[in-house]
Amino acid sequence: MNRSAAWEPVCPVVRPGGGAVVTLAHGEGGLLSRRLIQERIVPALESINLDCTADAALLPVSDCRLAMTTDSFVVTPLFFPGGDIGSLAVYGTANDLAVAGARPRWLSLSLILEEGLELAVLDRVLASIATAARAAGVSILTGDTKVVPRGAVDQIFINTSGVGEILDPAPTGPATLQVGDVLLVSGPIAQHGIAVLEAREEFGFDPAPSSDCAPLWPCVAALYQAGIRPRAMRDATRGGVAAVLHEWGAASNRSLVIDESAVPVLPAIRAACELLGLDPLHIANEGTLVAALPAEQVEPALSLLSRLPAYARAAAIGRVESASDTSVAVRRALGRLQPLDEPLGAPLPRIC
Repeated sequence: MNRSAAWEPVCPVVRPGGGAVVTLAHGEGGLLSRRLIQERIVPALESINLDCTADAALLPVSDCRLAMTTDSFVVTPLFFPGGDIGSLAVYGTANDLAVAGARPRWLSLSLILEEGLELAVLDRVLASIATAARAAGVSILTGDTKVVPRGAVDQIFINTSGVGEILDPAPTGPATLQVGDVLLVSGPIAQHGIAVLEAREEFGFDPAPSSDCAPLWPCVAALYQAGIRPRAMRDATRGGVAAVLHEWGAASNRSLVIDESAVPVLPAIRAACELLGLDPLHIANEGTLVAALPAEQVEPALSLLSRLPAYARAAAIGRVESASDTSVAVRRALGRLQPLDEPLGAPLPRIC
């Protein structure tokens, strides 16, 4: 009987003289599994309430509504300027809660590790996860670890699920957008996708672009504390700002029109996009919020965010208009209004 070489019987135990790497035995539930969890994972994350002794975590909730989300992260390379797969997993899930109008509170963490992964790399990722969890104000309460044969994954894949407490009132969503509402971004766009592309392909951009990977809860909390209530918010990840706007146009049956000159883009990011033939509006972000607000709330929102260093370059970039033949349009730098294409595929795969 023919059998794929990937599934031939293998020795799951560390070979004498081998380096400090993950082996199949680390995922088999025995001694090495316990040591991996107790000696590496728990010490790295213990300050953020991880309990590996139970099969489920108990959430201390009373008289509140909850939101839940889940996401998986397969970025390559694992480390890039401004972040890594660990911080990306925490912030990506926490941000999905924040833009739904929920304060991020708890995360689960599941690691899928490739046989042969250097334990020093795992330690570095775990340290980043712990740091990001503290910055995002979340506790990692439960998790899981699996080890698969070489080639079955690319070093590390991470799944995180998040639970948050819904603010009152939560955003009503893109279906409720009204003509005259203003579209706002919390800062410069396209940084994450270009940073990962540079780290992967080593184009030699100088200065090297840095990801915007960061928690969005401080932005959302500041708006809510000031009484500002966006109708809709999104974390503009895969597909970038363009994907968010097309989803909102379809949900609201309105047309969304943005002004390219108003969209904040760092000079180095703009130059890289021009060199590579990419539109910044289609490039992924990992710490940039898109919001739709009633017109009377825009000036107070921008004034508030301008006083917060992380959001000092927040900007109003467009408006909601009556439905027309074009769901999303952009007024380009020369003044011409043209349709903004909806992303059909990722110009850069595996960015999160």
